[in-house]
Amino acid sequence: MGDGQYRVDESLHDRLNQIDEQATAAVESGDEDELRARLEELTRTVTEAGERLEDDDLSASDLMVPPGDLSLEEARELYSGDGLIPDIPV
Repeated sequence: MGDGQYRVDESLHDRLNQIDEQATAAVESGDEDELRARLEELTRTVTEAGERLEDDDLSASDLMVPPGDLSLEEARELYSGDGLIPDIPV
């Protein structure tokens, strides 16, 4: 979110789902430090393994990674039962 769009290979979907589940568990347990660590891991994973799209690329996004400085309260508002990011098809 705010760092542009990336295309990630389907082989990364399982890993992104795992990190999202860990972030969701952090929200549920009220662990803001763990939440931020997992959000930073999500961002790092996408930016390191993904292909950054051009700024003028208007491709639809399948998901948005929340910012690493998201507060616990903001995360609770975003939480939908599917995690902080929508389920990625595997």
